[in-house]
Amino acid sequence: MEKSKVYFTKEITPESVVKMYETLGVNLPGKVAVKLHSGEEGNQNYIRPEFVKAIVEKVNGTVVECNAAYEGARNSTEKHKKLIEDHGWTQYFDVDIMDAEGPDIVLEIPNGKILKENFVGKDIEKYDSMLVLSHFKGHPMGGYGGALKQLSIGCSSSEGKSWIHSAGQSKDQTKIWDNLPEQNKFLESMADAASSVVKYFGKNIVFINVMCNLSVDCDCCAVAEDPCMKDIGILASTDPIAIDQACIDLVYHSKDPGRDHFVERVERQNGIHTIEAAAELGFGTREYEMINVD
Repeated sequence: MEKSKVYFTKEITPESVVKMYETLGVNLPGKVAVKLHSGEEGNQNYIRPEFVKAIVEKVNGTVVECNAAYEGARNSTEKHKKLIEDHGWTQYFDVDIMDAEGPDIVLEIPNGKILKENFVGKDIEKYDSMLVLSHFKGHPMGGYGGALKQLSIGCSSSEGKSWIHSAGQSKDQTKIWDNLPEQNKFLESMADAASSVVKYFGKNIVFINVMCNLSVDCDCCAVAEDPCMKDIGILASTDPIAIDQACIDLVYHSKDPGRDHFVERVERQNGIHTIEAAAELGFGTREYEMINVD
């Protein structure tokens, strides 16, 4: 497989997000879903709506989210809608909680390592294309969160999240946390789920990772550690595996004093295995060419 192109800029501004999208040379057709993380209640690190306003307007997109599978302010549609409003998203955008109403859409994964099907909110069928706009950071369970996590856990319904976390054992969110699978099975399940969303949209999907507010914790954490590293930049690609690998490499090669703390979180959870499993599934490559954008 040829090396994938990953574009990089150190400039972290709303305008540079648009510039990175334009650099890809892809015009997302039809009705565009912009998948991002709207932030758990109490989280201080998530990317704010004002920052993404320019890119959402550029693609004439609808911000899409899905309900969570754990206790908090996002595990029911009613609570999630209120939090999305409280965080200011509805002030600027149309927001669609894709699994607000059932039944879920089932995406088949015939070659999945662990999962043979993925459950996503039925509203995904409203969209012709998707911009996956990820805040790259650490993660308590996945080691790190980037494009692959946004595709898998991010795009799955509440029941679908339970399915991934349990490595295909249960869709019941009240049971999954009591009997979690071996870690690599969870990571491989994420890779499986991510592959199904990429397949669903085909060529009509692109990825932007914003490396700012680099905490070891996710935007899903109500109580998250403050960032441990300085901001790095913005990356864009048509390959979700390459973009995540490039972000990981930027962290590993960093001279930032917080680098070791971030790497410890990634390695403790064997986070790189999600990328390894995704590459084996063949919907992208870990080999990339980094292209600097001034």
